[in-house]
Amino acid sequence: MDQVLYSTPDNPAPENRTEGYFETHDGRQLRYAVFRSGGQVAKGTVVILHGRNEYIEKYFETIRDLTAKGLWVATFDLRGQGGSPRLMKRRNHGHIRRFADYEHDLDTFLEKVVLPDTRLPFYLLAHSTGGLIALSAAPYLTTRIDRMVLSAPFIGLTGQAASPRVIRTLAGTLTALGLGFLPLTSKLKEPDFSDNPLTSDELRFDRNVAMMKAHPELTLGPPTARWLTEAFRTMDRVTSPNHLFSITIPTIVIAPTRDGVVPYTAQERLSRYFRAGQLVPINGARHEIFQERDIYRAAALAAFHAFIPGSDAEENQDVAALGT
Repeated sequence: MDQVLYSTPDNPAPENRTEGYFETHDGRQLRYAVFRSGGQVAKGTVVILHGRNEYIEKYFETIRDLTAKGLWVATFDLRGQGGSPRLMKRRNHGHIRRFADYEHDLDTFLEKVVLPDTRLPFYLLAHSTGGLIALSAAPYLTTRIDRMVLSAPFIGLTGQAASPRVIRTLAGTLTALGLGFLPLTSKLKEPDFSDNPLTSDELRFDRNVAMMKAHPELTLGPPTARWLTEAFRTMDRVTSPNHLFSITIPTIVIAPTRDGVVPYTAQERLSRYFRAGQLVPINGARHEIFQERDIYRAAALAAFHAFIPGSDAEENQDVAALGT
């Protein structure tokens, strides 16, 4: 059997896991893994939804943090990235045909892997693009997901050479002309800690770069025009008051105030209409809060564990213990 997950010396894969591939509604094989806690009774399962150009290995440290608290973790690589098959012959292009495909994949993952193979109750931890997917799918997840934690959800764009308006216009024009498979730039920038917008932690930054160099097949280059157009359309829909009013799953939005990818102001604005959501600012942190320095990362984890599993899960745990 081919290797499913990869380890590096400074980023070993957690033990007590199941890994493999599940089939989507349209016949694609997506890579997944389930990590179990060492406790006799699990406090529930956290489903992690990744950001763009992320993969399971990047979350090994966070997975250990969660399983140490008695939670199971289930996660998968989004279609077209990580260890899941690419959608284009040019493997480095980040592409999607419809943003709804991400939601269908999440639904399939819950049905085929999470529901039969993990432990109730279910929670969602979603970062960046994963947060956008979670917001879009949330009205239909009410009977499955008890609570959500969104980390820097991708509801806006900043820190680019061109303005968001120009990027949106160019991407939309290319897509309308049937050229949505093209990226807006062909430049592949070498990761450089000095000007990165993701983290102020050099050790974690270097650890992630080492994984990228050891397994370049897991990484992506720039997104295509179609990917950007689909993302912008989804942003417009999920940030509308009507959509936010339809979400009833209790949610916290962990918002880094020095986010160089998603404007903090956009995350703050989201919370005004998000009746089920509460904003948790992490002052001084950059975009990838779970890859950040300990001072910021600990604050995010504290917010997570104060919110999850919550009192409902404690009651479920007591019932499960009585039944054993």
